[in-house]
Amino acid sequence: MNKKTLKDLPDAFFRGRRALTRVDFNVPLDADGSVADDTRIRAALPTIDYMADRGARVVLFSHLGRPKGGPDPRYSMASVARRLSELTKHPVRFHGSSGDEAAAVATRGLADGDILVLENTRFHAGEEKNDDALSESFAAAGDFFVNDAFGSAHRAHSSTAGVTAYLKPAVAGFLMEKELDYLGTAVAEPKRPFVAILGGAKVSGKIDVIEALLPKVDGLLVGGAMACTFFRAMGLETGKSLVEPDRVDLARSLTDRAGFRLTLPHDATVAPSLDRPQLAHAVRRDAIPMDEAMFDIGPETIASYARAIASANTVLWNGPMGVFETPPFDAGTLAIAQAMAEATGRGAITIVGGGDSAAAVARAGLEDRMSHVSTGGGASLEYLEGKSLPGVAALEDR
Repeated sequence: MNKKTLKDLPDAFFRGRRALTRVDFNVPLDADGSVADDTRIRAALPTIDYMADRGARVVLFSHLGRPKGGPDPRYSMASVARRLSELTKHPVRFHGSSGDEAAAVATRGLADGDILVLENTRFHAGEEKNDDALSESFAAAGDFFVNDAFGSAHRAHSSTAGVTAYLKPAVAGFLMEKELDYLGTAVAEPKRPFVAILGGAKVSGKIDVIEALLPKVDGLLVGGAMACTFFRAMGLETGKSLVEPDRVDLARSLTDRAGFRLTLPHDATVAPSLDRPQLAHAVRRDAIPMDEAMFDIGPETIASYARAIASANTVLWNGPMGVFETPPFDAGTLAIAQAMAEATGRGAITIVGGGDSAAAVARAGLEDRMSHVSTGGGASLEYLEGKSLPGVAALEDR
């Protein structure tokens, strides 16, 4: 990685300095406002504790949800601060604003090793517009900048990119560094064989990543409803399955160019509708009934894809194999997760590219059996596509 990280700063640098740190604490909340899933908070702890242990005064800021038109107590960072205080040994405080003089004043009252969580950055209308004045106001809350919010790195916002114009040094935190190392190495220098698994509903959402990966992979396995657009390109009956008619020609072109490297499902788990899962059954891909839809890959495909994963030394997965929220249409997705966990155990590099795939791995209880589970769905896709991420580009080069 060619960006400066925390390890590029000497230990003595941290003591007494305010470390303005962009984290991704956009976490799900329960009905009472408490944190429902603290995965993203835990992911940032190595960065937070590393700096606090060295005497930095750690100032954290993040967006949470999609508040409309200004402050909304439903999206306050206060509950996130409470959960963080239970996860770290360092004192944690909360301040009810960000990007104003009061927030900057609050940071000056911190002791070495203290942590201060500022209020939701999206309470400011200028945040998503990368407003220059807001960027400068954010910068007043720190003496240097750390970006550990990979999940927001594809956004050119005041808190992710604009602030770096006013605050130096600007470096990557440990989570950001880990994301870039795993995702970057997977594409640039994979241990071969390199197998990628792509799923999800639509081909249109994965076109760029398919184009980017095709020249680099040894095998590309397709699942999810997006497979049905490829089936249509092959002239197969797809019944009531989700198909993108305007992408059929593209699917045909991708299939022709990919040759043997692209593998489509051999069979499908179908049903008359999603709300009638008790009628689910497996059929060959050339035998999908006109009055039914594909909601998951079938058992033959599960076995075939598991064999491909077992033969690989690098496995990259993005997108579910079916409607994994509704059993039994979760079988394909959970089987992929299990096959990847087994591959990790025998030494393969296994990378889950965020979003629904990460949620499925968490649901299966297999997060700890993957080499890396990305915290950024959209960011990981854009990075794999070879796009420059504004929140990364804004950091200092080594």
